[in-house]
Amino acid sequence: MKKSIFLSLCLLITINTCFSQETIQLWSGEIPNHQKTNEVETQEKGDILWIKNVQEPSLEIYLPTKRNATGKAMVICPGGGYQGLAYDWEGTDIAKWLNSKGIAAFVLKYRLPKSNSIIIGHKAPLQDAQRAIRLVRHNSEKWNVSKNQIGIMGFSAGGHLASTLGTHYNDGENSLPSTIDSLSARPDFMALIYPVITMRASYTHKGSRNNLLGENPKQELIDFYSNELHVNKNTPPTFIVHSTNDKGVSVMNSILFYQALVKEEIYSEMHIYPKGGHGFSLAIERGHLQTWTDRLSEWIDSL
Repeated sequence: MKKSIFLSLCLLITINTCFSQETIQLWSGEIPNHQKTNEVETQEKGDILWIKNVQEPSLEIYLPTKRNATGKAMVICPGGGYQGLAYDWEGTDIAKWLNSKGIAAFVLKYRLPKSNSIIIGHKAPLQDAQRAIRLVRHNSEKWNVSKNQIGIMGFSAGGHLASTLGTHYNDGENSLPSTIDSLSARPDFMALIYPVITMRASYTHKGSRNNLLGENPKQELIDFYSNELHVNKNTPPTFIVHSTNDKGVSVMNSILFYQALVKEEIYSEMHIYPKGGHGFSLAIERGHLQTWTDRLSEWIDSL
């Protein structure tokens, strides 16, 4: 009888382990552009999980079963105005949906630029996004992912980070010398969901700009992080979703980026919905807006 109970407990532990998700640190050892302070990460769980003051950036790994896996992968950048991370609303919930389509998903908990633990604030999110793509590429065989089918996805300010990676994947210090950091950080495709794109005053999201660049940034920084100005022939294929009545981030952000993609003849697709506002995540029970995920799934299949 005792043996039977023991075996049952072992089976239960094994099942729970299979369904649990692994979280790995983005950097092993020293974190670039980092200094030790007394600052600590905070997590507030209300309607969504809100994370601030990230100290140790990480990837939370969601893998479909091998029989369902397509070989495609997506690194997800939750939004939050570069002030915090809407970690489940625009992160882990999205990862679970991607798994249902056979796509491996990796939720990026990236550093936020106003953290006291960062030496140069605006550089840290891009450094973490570059490292995330390289880390997935480095572990592609282990995670049953194709090295040339790794995308980046971002929501709101996370969309700015994703588009910054897509246009600046070769820029900045190459982090730390290692085998991983010698790999390409270029995403193979991008999905930008109600993204912040520009830092120029006419259409930028002021909160995101202030948090990333400060209240009185130099024109050089404004231009560098206005990602519509940096689209070229090597920019990855891009999928964009926005709503016309978005009062948080003007739809013109997406339109400017799409126009730049069209000019460079980049394979791209944009869906602008009449209603939806800002921050709708999966848009469940939001009428035909909730079909945006179907459009994304079809687009990824077309690549």
